[in-house]
Amino acid sequence: MKLQIQPIGNSYSEQVIDLILNIQQKEFNIPITIKDQPDLLQIESFYTEAGGNFWGAFVGDELVGSIALVKFDKRAGAIRKMFVKKEFRGKELNIAQELLEVLISFCRENGIDDLYLGTITVLKAAQRFYERNQFVKVEKRNLPVKFPLMSADDIFYHLNIYRI
Repeated sequence: MKLQIQPIGNSYSEQVIDLILNIQQKEFNIPITIKDQPDLLQIESFYTEAGGNFWGAFVGDELVGSIALVKFDKRAGAIRKMFVKKEFRGKELNIAQELLEVLISFCRENGIDDLYLGTITVLKAAQRFYERNQFVKVEKRNLPVKFPLMSADDIFYHLNIYRI
């Protein structure tokens, strides 16, 4: 199985929505719908045009993972939409790690020093993953003013990419 990671746009919205909603709703029972995530219908205007990006991980023609970057300040961005299909998770394919490394490389090339993200308590494996990658927990009150909060998020992380 050959993994390919590439920037994706609006033409992939349907596949991205299918991937993400299945994981959120069916696997983790998170009561979230597409109405709560209108960015997935406007990938290019929400992510790319603002200076961020949205990547898809493909095995063959199948979209098996995603990660996105929202640039919310001159030198800061927020990681969003990091998901990998259950059957493609783990160290064997290392898709989550590959996605994160593509995003961090993009940040280095585009002068983004600080990465932030929000997640939720139930996503324990995600928290372990970020901590293994040197993200540090931060209190909500210590997030940058312009950080784009998601209502479901209750745990937050920060990484200065020049410290890694």
